[in-house]
Amino acid sequence: MCVSAWRLHLSGFFLMTQARNSNSSRIPHVGVVSLGCPKNLVDSQRLISVLMAKGYAIENDFDKADVVLINTCGFIEPAVEESFDTIYEAKQACQNIIVMGCLGAEKEKVLAEYPDVAAVIGPGKRTTVLRAVKDLVGEPPAIAHQSVPSSGVLLTPPHYTYLKIAEGCRHRCAFCIIPDLRGNLRSRSIANIVAEAQDLVARGVREIMVIAQDSSDYGFDFKDGTNLLTLCEALGKVTPRPWFRLHYVYPSKLVDELINFMQDGIILPYLDVPLQHASERILKLMKRPGNIEHTLERIMKWRTICPDLTIRSNFITGFPGETEQDFEELLNFVKTAQLDRVGTFPYSDVEGAQANDYDGVVPEEVRQERARILMELQEEISAQKLAARHSKTFEMIVDTVTEEGGLIARTKYEAPDIDGIVTIDELPAGAKVKEGDLILAEITDSDEHDMEAKFIKNITPTSHIPFATR
Repeated sequence: MCVSAWRLHLSGFFLMTQARNSNSSRIPHVGVVSLGCPKNLVDSQRLISVLMAKGYAIENDFDKADVVLINTCGFIEPAVEESFDTIYEAKQACQNIIVMGCLGAEKEKVLAEYPDVAAVIGPGKRTTVLRAVKDLVGEPPAIAHQSVPSSGVLLTPPHYTYLKIAEGCRHRCAFCIIPDLRGNLRSRSIANIVAEAQDLVARGVREIMVIAQDSSDYGFDFKDGTNLLTLCEALGKVTPRPWFRLHYVYPSKLVDELINFMQDGIILPYLDVPLQHASERILKLMKRPGNIEHTLERIMKWRTICPDLTIRSNFITGFPGETEQDFEELLNFVKTAQLDRVGTFPYSDVEGAQANDYDGVVPEEVRQERARILMELQEEISAQKLAARHSKTFEMIVDTVTEEGGLIARTKYEAPDIDGIVTIDELPAGAKVKEGDLILAEITDSDEHDMEAKFIKNITPTSHIPFATR
């Protein structure tokens, strides 16, 4: 989620704060930048919600901010560079900078680059961040306190958002340091999650992306039988039912049963499964599940149960020790599995990760070349899959109404920001559509990523949100 996008969605709250407290000079103005993954975005939402409840004004113009909070990502080197660039830019506008989030766990690294930042605070320490803000710029008067929805402020468009069901991770993948940054798995209670989902739906949210570091691991720490299946069963009782979309789900027996919820219309028929590789040797080095033949069997079984299932995955190319044969195994897997969407990342060292010490370092140019080859293969597969949708009608959710009067939408098979879009250039005379509406449209054209469609009608309900046209 780009910074400018979520700032826009906060502007209404900020203007309300300004208007209510325009006569007071004691209200500190706080700027916030959220970098990295959706899980980080949820952390930023929670922090901003508390700040606003306490009466702070959320300031989009950092030249007018008393303090700027930068929720950083430090997972891979490009993310670290982006975080440092953002700190530099913020420092040009504001004297008080608080660095928080994943990169904040590496205090010495941050202070070596920017010794004059006001504070460096690691992830999951919202109370510490709030205390640092208070120490730097004080607290607003009680009259400035605001009422914030129980599900908090949204930094996404108002019709979709992310719902984080757990913190941390119990796995120890060789390329990852998330457990070091965010600790072991800590699941939220089903009651707490369902209450947030119900509040979001009551606010008009039509699509909820369920996220965690490993969503399929949800509930493991409870040791009482709670798991992703029992959570999905509870989410199925949320009314009116939104689109529930699952992200970061790893192949397992539990997922075999999860497909039934998709076939029954409780969860969207969409699985985000980060497989990372297909060579059993490389998967073993990564400390990931390594029975790729079993994974293929599972995928075929899932599609038998739920024929319209969409599967998205990510792969790493050039992991230390990856040979040409390993890469060929990855290509063969992608050809056989015929995944719907694929993201590819050339391997990058993560400071503190076990893989940094592995032998067989693959040259950077080879990592990049293999990523290019893999994506070219996937583009061919994706182009064929999208072409098969031509002349078919799908239910879609509208993300944008363009200035020219067209629409940018998605079917249930596309997640926002990471998958393709559907463009509708014009509407029939008299048609009324707004962002967040549900429509029917016929696919007319496509490339390897995106589609074009012809608008048929607006099917947005007035009393309920249908899962799909059945």
